[in-house]
This record gives sequence, structure tokens and C-alpha cells, in this order.
Amino acid sequence: MIVKDFMITDVIFANKEYSIKSVMKILVDKKIGGVPIIDDKGILVGIVSDGDIIRNINPKDGKIYDFISYVYYVKKEELKEDVELIKDANIMTIAKHKNIYCVSPEDTMEKVLAIFSKHSLKKIPVIDKDRKVVGVVSRGDVIRYIQKKIIDKL
Repeated sequence: MIVKDFMITDVIFANKEYSIKSVMKILVDKKIGGVPIIDDKGILVGIVSDGDIIRNINPKDGKIYDFISYVYYVKKEELKEDVELIKDANIMTIAKHKNIYCVSPEDTMEKVLAIFSKHSLKKIPVIDKDRKVVGVVSRGDVIRYIQKKIIDKL
């Protein structure tokens, strides 16, 4: 079993120039949990998940600073204020862009399983030799393929 047998080829992308707000809209509208990020030539430059966005809009707790008996309190930020602060930022400020786990269409199911079992990823981009995204594999895709091709035949 190789990746091209079960990968999704109708990939939803985000461009590296998009804002966090734009990518959130894609995730909500398409009901997906993450997207590969590409440049204008279709080359993979990053990946972002709904978890990455959530971690970056997490409201910060209030803090007390004591500058040698001068006490200063910074209030807890509200969720709306947190979102306002990051919504227009470029998606690459929060996207993973180094050490991205990828597979090729010719890689094996075993390689995909090894990556998913070692790392807490939802999706793995499938790239060609030029690093262009040609597909994506999700955990659900793997489970459905195993169910259909192995378990149903046992």
C-alpha cells in the first residue's frame, strides 16, 4: 500500500501571504482542522492547524509586577482583545515552517503510520520531488483505508 492509493488530492491550501483571520475562515468554511501553506508556485512553506491558532489566541492571565515596591498590575486580557491582536498577523507567524513531516506519493503506508504514531499530527502533506503539494493524508484517511482494504476482508 502506497500513499497515492489513499491520499486526498483535492487539497485545500492557504497562501503564505494570508492573515490568521483568512486562514480561520478557510478552516471554518471547509470544516477542516488544518491546511498546508504554499507559496505562489505551489511549494510547501508551512502547515498550520486549528490547534496552532488556538494556542495563539489563548487569553493571558493577569500578572503582578513588583518593581522594587512599586506594584503594577496588568489585567487579564479578554478573548476578544486577544483575537483582535492577532487576527491580521501573517499566518507564517504561527505556522510550523521547519521540520515539517511530509511524504511522497510513492511512500508506504508504514511510513505514514510511523509518522502519525510518533508525532501528534492531524495531517501530513504529500509532496512531489519539487516540494509542490500534490495531496494530503489525514489520520481519518488512514483509518478508512485500513478498514476498507484490510479489516473488511478479514
